[in-house]
Amino acid sequence: MAAVRSLVSPRNTASPVMRPRRRWVVSAIVLSILAILIVLPAGLVLLSAFSTDVPRPGNITWNLTLDSFSLIATPEVLGAFWNSLLIGVSASILACAIGTGLAFLAARTNIPLPGFVYLVGLMPMFLPSYVGALAWSTLGSPVAGLLNIAQRDLGTSIPLNMYSIPGMIFVFAIYYSPYAFLLVHGAMSMMSPDLEEAARVHGATQGRMQRLISFPLALPAIMGAALLTFILIFENFPVSQALGTPGGVNTLPTLIYRLMNTSPSRGNESAAIAVILVAVVLLVTWVQGRIVAKRSYTTVSGKGVRPKRVSLGAARVPAFIGVLIFFLLSIVLPVLGLVTVAGQATPYLTSLRQLVAPGGFDLSAFAGVFTSPRVLDASVNSLVVSVTTALIGVALAFICAYIVYRTKAAGKEFIEGVTMIPLAIPAVVLAIGLLWTWLILPVPLYGTIMVLVVAFLAVQAPQGYRGIAASMLATDRDLEDSAVILGASRFTAITKITAPLMKMGLLSTFLLLLMLSMRELTVPIFLNTGNAEILSIAIYDAFETGGALREAAALSVFYVALMMILSYIPRRLVRA
Repeated sequence: MAAVRSLVSPRNTASPVMRPRRRWVVSAIVLSILAILIVLPAGLVLLSAFSTDVPRPGNITWNLTLDSFSLIATPEVLGAFWNSLLIGVSASILACAIGTGLAFLAARTNIPLPGFVYLVGLMPMFLPSYVGALAWSTLGSPVAGLLNIAQRDLGTSIPLNMYSIPGMIFVFAIYYSPYAFLLVHGAMSMMSPDLEEAARVHGATQGRMQRLISFPLALPAIMGAALLTFILIFENFPVSQALGTPGGVNTLPTLIYRLMNTSPSRGNESAAIAVILVAVVLLVTWVQGRIVAKRSYTTVSGKGVRPKRVSLGAARVPAFIGVLIFFLLSIVLPVLGLVTVAGQATPYLTSLRQLVAPGGFDLSAFAGVFTSPRVLDASVNSLVVSVTTALIGVALAFICAYIVYRTKAAGKEFIEGVTMIPLAIPAVVLAIGLLWTWLILPVPLYGTIMVLVVAFLAVQAPQGYRGIAASMLATDRDLEDSAVILGASRFTAITKITAPLMKMGLLSTFLLLLMLSMRELTVPIFLNTGNAEILSIAIYDAFETGGALREAAALSVFYVALMMILSYIPRRLVRA
């Protein structure tokens, strides 16, 4: 901080000869930390893809080859690629249709209970997608799914199979629709009414006005949501593992995971596939940037006038029923399915009537979860890892944002660029790099919960940086400079003035990182050694072993309740 002070303080007395060197001091320290967190793991994946060996402690070779890429032309990899592409595109379109529809209803129409509709649009985010996949596997398993059993009881035969590409598209669409909802709802809520008023004055019908003006104005948000959703689904590992693997549907992330877990591990070929995954993500990100750059839409005016709500007329009630159906599919049925599985006395359920028979349903699994030392340890580990990650992540993001936006430090563009790198690297790829990094570095972190903290800091660096940077840009720096001019040190001015002014931004970013850490599964699954288990890993292990399905379901319900409590905290704090 002293070095930062020398860069920005009006009382800086550094000599002109020393100034360039000092301008690099803070940047070099921060860049070194970011390099270990982000650049080194990504570099090891790239090196492994073009090498004959994977990084091992004391053994990093430079025997370069392209042999690992020969696997890419095999039917297995091509099939996984096309599956990933089909699922990613289809689920993104469906997720955006759901999210955009709910956003339109909540923001622009006279639908009953718009506040409830807004909450329904957000609620799938409270269920981590992996838990949602587990829940729908209990509902839509082709043999033992509760909905299929209920159909047999009723004498109907519309079999559901969640272990298929359509089933995966359905689950992905439900649990990624909130991303589209959030982006599109914001655009539609702030839309200037001027163009719509002009169209109305010139005789345009309601439908024509929406089709030619309102939705085109929201197009950048819709396209941004579509591309963001595609990237998140394309690189997703947990849902594909939970639903695709039982049905023999490979995707690129599950294929990478399987190659890493074969004996002997095929790390070089995994890295080669990972490079392809990164290339697709970079291509999509580039396309997104080009589309956004070419378009300029003004949706916010300075008049503070909100657009008029659209009257749904006779469609008002059917639209609200559609919202209720989505609420049923995304939240009610999955949670009921988990509770039912946790409570069923026999693992071989052939009729739902068995549940109401004497002794057919009990909630002892929940008591087991709440009293299990393993669950208690996993809960404590999850909270320790999440809180530590959030605290350090906010501090690191604050330092990076301060250097970039409040100082003249050299290399600050590199700091911003490196911080955003994880956005273009799928979590499964970064997880492999982090595994190799903390195996070869002479720091005894691997096998402890601290390696999870370091890994989460790397994966969530963009989210933390963007949250703090937005708050810092909105905070006037004149008060801080005034304090320095009046004699306060730069450190005192930052801690007594700037940080308190950014309190809400710091708090929001802290809670965002806390929630992301609690949800994370992909990275811990590669770094897990069994010595430091967290809740997401405990659920994954309980479900994957098969013999502990009741415990997995009960633990999932506990996990969902914990996530909802954590998601409720920011709303309370914001209101306070």
